[in-house]
Amino acid sequence: MSTGRNDQDRIDELWAEEEEDEARRCKYLFFNIGEELYGINIVNVIEIIEMQRFTEVPDMPDYVKGVINLRGKVIPVMDLRLRFNMPEREYDDRTCIIVSAIDTASLGLIVDTVAEVHDIAPENIEPAPRFAGSERDHYVEGLGKVGDRVSVLIDARKILHGKELQAIESRT
Repeated sequence: MSTGRNDQDRIDELWAEEEEDEARRCKYLFFNIGEELYGINIVNVIEIIEMQRFTEVPDMPDYVKGVINLRGKVIPVMDLRLRFNMPEREYDDRTCIIVSAIDTASLGLIVDTVAEVHDIAPENIEPAPRFAGSERDHYVEGLGKVGDRVSVLIDARKILHGKELQAIESRT
């Protein structure tokens, strides 16, 4: 049996999709918190929205600011400044929410500003230094070299521990 043209076209499409997925895994959305530049893989980014009014949910960690209604979907919102143990600051017109996909859930990440998207080849990502007992070990994917800068790359899937995510999902 010979491979028909339609079969070859489908094979070519699958290869192209795989190459596109690989290229997306090397792209990071960069954002600022204070003077520091952080990155998150665009595979985990659904969209970037302007700061919105949120509804507070009782008994949440201080860095979980509440929930927003985004086109009928309730999404928990976390202030990354507070999650990273940085001082709180007033939100302004440059403050954004990065809506991220975490497994089957969505999570809004409040950041000071969104910068740009950069490609980072895997060979330009170093493992993050590990410190005993540091929560940072859970959500830092690595350190990405972009030009002459080094940026912290965040693993969106690990920004919340499993129990925290379950608690938020059960209250929203």
